Amino acid sequence: MTNDDTRLIQDVLDEKLAVKPSAHDIAVVQRQLGRFPRGMVAVGARCVCGNPLAVITRPLVDGRIPFPTTCYLTSPEAVKAVSKIEAAGGMTEYTRQVQEDDDVRLAYERAHRLYLAFRHELAERLGDSEEHIEGISAGGMPVRVKCLHALLGHSLVMGRGVNPIGDAVRDRITDEFDTNVCRCSVIVDDETEKEHRA
Repeated sequence: MTNDDTRLIQDVLDEKLAVKPSAHDIAVVQRQLGRFPRGMVAVGARCVCGNPLAVITRPLVDGRIPFPTTCYLTSPEAVKAVSKIEAAGGMTEYTRQVQEDDDVRLAYERAHRLYLAFRHELAERLGDSEEHIEGISAGGMPVRVKCLHALLGHSLVMGRGVNPIGDAVRDRITDEFDTNVCRCSVIVDDETEKEHRA
């Protein structure tokens, strides 16, 4: 880990944790996932309209359930677009890149280290234990590609230049999902927010 990497992690967590999820955020994510977003501590990425696209979850949900996917993709549009790539064999294609291209492999190994360091810093700030998932990041990192949703979530939460596969997927699905173009299908109105608060 370089000083720049450490600073990036600190800056992202400072920015994201400074804003607690609103009732509207929680209601949107609940609709996106079809369940209450347990363990959600912050919105990690937003659509241009303000809706959550990915959330940051704590390493230990309800104080006892291990949850290694710290950067959790919630946008139904992104999930659908990524699922198409996975169904078409995209994970095999990207795994081959990681195994055959030295630049991609090194960048992917760095992404793995950044994910672990990000979660560790989050756990420290929240007082969570992470020993149950020590060394485990997400998406198959650092040697293979197992879940493009997790890798895109990582790219969205931490920004471009952190996860090469997440960035590649992000570029590949711009016709269906783009953080700068609102295509949100989940709409939460004031009445839904009131129901959620009650």
